[in-house]
Amino acid sequence: MISLSILDYSPIDEGATAGEALQQTTRLAQSAEELGYKRFWVAEHHQVFSVAGSSPEMLMMHLAGATQNIRIGSGGVMLPHYSSYKVAENFRLMEALHPGRIDLGIGRSRSYRLVNKALNESKGIPVSYEQQIADIQKYFTDDTESEHRFQKLRATPVSETAPEMWVLGTGEGSAKVAAETGAGYVYAHFAKPLKSSAELFRSYENRFQPSKLQDAPKTMVSVFVVVGDTEEEAEELARAFDLWLLFIESETPPPYYPSVETAKQRGFSASELEKVGRNRKRMLVGTAEEVKRQIEKIAEVFQTEEILVIPNVSDAENRLKGIRLLAETFGLNE
Repeated sequence: MISLSILDYSPIDEGATAGEALQQTTRLAQSAEELGYKRFWVAEHHQVFSVAGSSPEMLMMHLAGATQNIRIGSGGVMLPHYSSYKVAENFRLMEALHPGRIDLGIGRSRSYRLVNKALNESKGIPVSYEQQIADIQKYFTDDTESEHRFQKLRATPVSETAPEMWVLGTGEGSAKVAAETGAGYVYAHFAKPLKSSAELFRSYENRFQPSKLQDAPKTMVSVFVVVGDTEEEAEELARAFDLWLLFIESETPPPYYPSVETAKQRGFSASELEKVGRNRKRMLVGTAEEVKRQIEKIAEVFQTEEILVIPNVSDAENRLKGIRLLAETFGLNE
């Protein structure tokens, strides 16, 4: 049986504020828990003014307190921006307060060099991404015996359980890092929807080295989903999503997620239509039954049992309705 989880960007709908977007994320997380979703993750975006999710740890703490059982996670923390020790302490603190419910999803952001510079302005020689992940594992497992440049250092608070670790990516490098460090692997289908990429999962599984945190490989595929009551409604929502993707790829994107009405009124140029065609490969669009079939196909191709859906459509009520329709179609609470 396929498990469904959610990754939310906290989109700021046209006419809404960032504060309202974050409250809408809270409602979405609470609804996801009631509907039977396994996890609810939040993203980290900088210099993207149409989404409110810039600090996943802060938002996760709020969401964990506003829910009871659903796993709360990051999708993901952009690790090269930060100290592994501080990330480990943030997530151990959340795990101590909400044991067995915290996921650390890790990414390697390659965009916005100015953001990375601002976040690392006072630091010396950067540590490699692979070493940063190994460092977090050391801190999560209280390992003070193995050889390490900070051998006797422990991350506090110390608790009986540790967060789950997941590496996010779209290529051989990320799959290799996840396998060699004994972490879970999430493939970002929404960023690079190539069927041949399913081979990465087999490579990850074959290379997997058990760790103190995880003894067997675990995988997920993350996808954009656009779900409507009808095909026509789904297409309207997808057109607004098309426009948002064009906006965030432009030099001066507006600070909001465009409404269905705005998308209806605006035409697309020939070059924009080409981009829309490419971007449509990144999303699953249709009624809940149609999207369910597409999800099942992806799960079959990748041979995975968990799909991380991104319901990034216009209007909070449409997001709530979309995850409800999917949950009902999959029978998550049965």
